[in-house]
Amino acid sequence: MSVGENKRLVARMVAEVINRGDLGAIDRSFASEIAAAARAWVAPFREAFADVHMQTVALVGEGDTVVGSFRCSGTQTGPWMGRPATGRAFRDVREVCWFTVRDGRIVDWWGLEDNDERRRQLRSSGATT
Repeated sequence: MSVGENKRLVARMVAEVINRGDLGAIDRSFASEIAAAARAWVAPFREAFADVHMQTVALVGEGDTVVGSFRCSGTQTGPWMGRPATGRAFRDVREVCWFTVRDGRIVDWWGLEDNDERRRQLRSSGATT
C-alpha cells in the first residue's frame, strides 16, 4: 500500500472506531493477531467517554509507518482508571500515535496521551475551551 493509503486507513479507523464507536470496524482496520488488543484498548475508553471525539491534527507517513497527532475530547460518563464517572468533560487533550501498516491492516501501534491534562480537566469544575 502507498503512504497515502496507509494514512487513509488510520483516518478511517479513527473516524469509525474511536469517534463512532464501531468496534466491528476493528476487524477491518487491525490485523487479526492484534484485533483483541485493539478492542481491549478502545472499548473501556469508549465506555468511560461515550461521546469521545478525536480530531486529527496531522497524519505523517513514511514507508509502512503513520504517525498521527490528535486532539481528544469527551465527557466522563463511566469509570476510568479506577475513578467513578464525574460527568465532567475534557477538551483538546493531546495524543500522538504511531501505527505500522502492512497489507491494508494496522499490525502495531503505540501512543502517548496527556493523561495528566485529562485528569486535571476532569477534576476541575469544567473543561478548558
